[in-house]
Amino acid sequence: MTRNFTSRLRQKDLLIGTMLTIPAPEVAEMVARCDFDWLFMDGEHSPLSMLDWQRLIQAVGGRCASILRVPSASERDIKKALDIGADGIIAPMVNDAEQARRVVGWSKYPPRGQRGVGLARAQGYGLEFADYLSSANDDTAVIIQAEHIDAIENIDEIARVDGLDAVFIGPYDLSASMGKTGEVDDPEVVAAIAEVTRACLRNKLALGYFGLNADSVRPYIDRGYNLICAGVDAGFVTGGASEILQDLKA
Repeated sequence: MTRNFTSRLRQKDLLIGTMLTIPAPEVAEMVARCDFDWLFMDGEHSPLSMLDWQRLIQAVGGRCASILRVPSASERDIKKALDIGADGIIAPMVNDAEQARRVVGWSKYPPRGQRGVGLARAQGYGLEFADYLSSANDDTAVIIQAEHIDAIENIDEIARVDGLDAVFIGPYDLSASMGKTGEVDDPEVVAAIAEVTRACLRNKLALGYFGLNADSVRPYIDRGYNLICAGVDAGFVTGGASEILQDLKA
């Protein structure tokens, strides 16, 4: 699954996913059975531990790619996410090329990086270590988020970082960093996102975007974005519950 997802990401195939935030393996298993290409597992804003995320990845069972947004763009968080078996990572709040290079380095084993060598679930608890080591550098998806005005100002250099597979827009944090919290359709915020689009397309780098529903992401698919995350598990629950309640009350 990892090899297929990461190679398709680099080939700019359209990859459609959704976000997981609920700490229940059953939810991950149900969503994974819906034939999404990937799942955006949110380790930044959720209260889940790495062990919780490992349980969710186990529940997914390779039905689609499990991409974990780590709590921070740090060596410790990236190492743990990959060792529990995530197919790739999304590093939040990466604002310059040097940060992006560190993220790539922490995600790759030597000689291509500085990823720590351990025996955990990803390596078959040691039983599949050689096999994993032979392909991990190529198969692991390395994605960073551009979600601050500083990242926009440095996006040309960020997009040229070797080993980076995609840049994922964080429109809400970006708008906040510009003093326009939540105003993702503000002309200045839209213009900032357009800067990221141009830089990544110039450098043949995959582009990602999150929206709460299909209508919010369709314009970005039309602009060449191929790593798409639409909806969130909690929203499916509350939305479905609200819909049936309103239908019965009508």
